[in-house]
Amino acid sequence: MARQVNEFGAELVKDRPDRFGYFATVPLPDPDAAVAAATYALDELAADGVVLLANTDGVYLGHPGHDPLLAELDRRCAVVFVHPSELPAPPVPGLPPFAADFLLDTTRAAANLVLHDVPRRYSNLKIILSHAGGFLPYAAHRITAALVAETGRGYEEILEDLRGFWFDTAMSGSPSALPSLLAFARPDRVLFGTDWPFAPEVAVAHFTGEYDRYPGLDPASHHAIDRDNARALFARLA
Repeated sequence: MARQVNEFGAELVKDRPDRFGYFATVPLPDPDAAVAAATYALDELAADGVVLLANTDGVYLGHPGHDPLLAELDRRCAVVFVHPSELPAPPVPGLPPFAADFLLDTTRAAANLVLHDVPRRYSNLKIILSHAGGFLPYAAHRITAALVAETGRGYEEILEDLRGFWFDTAMSGSPSALPSLLAFARPDRVLFGTDWPFAPEVAVAHFTGEYDRYPGLDPASHHAIDRDNARALFARLA
């Protein structure tokens, strides 16, 4: 199935290279198949990167079992887009997973990647966290303190690793989320996103409108998020 999806994506890009790019799907939790799929997609299908779930069957990204895949991606200086999945826990009745659980899922993945020193061991990876990194910008210093206690590493080192991710603005263009994101993320690592088609058009329009009207961004910053930061990230693939 992953191969079918990736070949379909590659055909779309081939037909409309002026409009489309794509991230390849890999079949975790099978590590060997995931490596094979990523290698084929990046080397033969010219994928722009891969998309990985924050957790697969309750195993969070960054687990040592993912090292063969991460090493292969690192050798190719790959872009890795991290998207949440359902939490490995029962949902709260009446509260759909996308409302809060997805944000926690992404936050857990980011913290687990740093816990296992992935940003430093695989420093060629360009990891994008969807939805403004979940709760990471807001809770970064609290998470850093926990990881210092767990690993014995320096506070600033861990905080630097957490800030080293890229962040998209999907479903996060609100006047309460943007200040936290922009205060934490490096300015050149914030990317425009919408979550369409999974988010309905009315939600995309709402959060994009809030982002467009946000007074804390000048025109140059808007242009960077809307276009320039992504162009710089993918420039090596041109």
